[in-house]
Amino acid sequence: MSRIGKLPINVPAGVKIDVNEANLVTVKGPKGELEQQLNKDIKISLEGSTLSVTRPTDEKEHRALHGLYRALLSNMIVGVSAGYRKELELVGVGYRASNTGQLLELSLGYTHNIYLQLPKEITLETKSERNKSPLIILESADKQLLGQVCAKIRSFRKPEPYKGKGIRFVGEVIRRKSGKSAGK
Repeated sequence: MSRIGKLPINVPAGVKIDVNEANLVTVKGPKGELEQQLNKDIKISLEGSTLSVTRPTDEKEHRALHGLYRALLSNMIVGVSAGYRKELELVGVGYRASNTGQLLELSLGYTHNIYLQLPKEITLETKSERNKSPLIILESADKQLLGQVCAKIRSFRKPEPYKGKGIRFVGEVIRRKSGKSAGK
């Protein structure tokens, strides 16, 4: 049996879970509302404040979906109750970030500024302090959407191993390489 799939999910107070006959799960909480369509074979049951996911057989497909849907439901519950937060740091001379509403403006050393319109589900904040790298702070209830937006922002200027310049997550360690002069 799936080690992840058989773990029960604790549902905190203030989170409401609805499942309709088409296996569409809706999770509502203080931070928002999320939906996930489940496979028709996977069953979920809510007893008190514990949610459990069960599968009909031990076929390979059912085993894979069992752990997947349990993890997705757990992420949804955490998202609507506590939310997710990612911080990106811009390391490089002249790299800047600013926002007006949901429009993120990045100055990353190219000849032009990059403008990115973020979805309304994500809250955006930028910080620029003197003698510190600019920060982009993103918060959302949807973990998948948040990760996708972070990957898009990071793709504009990935951290490079020689000087360490680029966009990286706060606390991320970039493995540095020595240049060609170190071999002599």
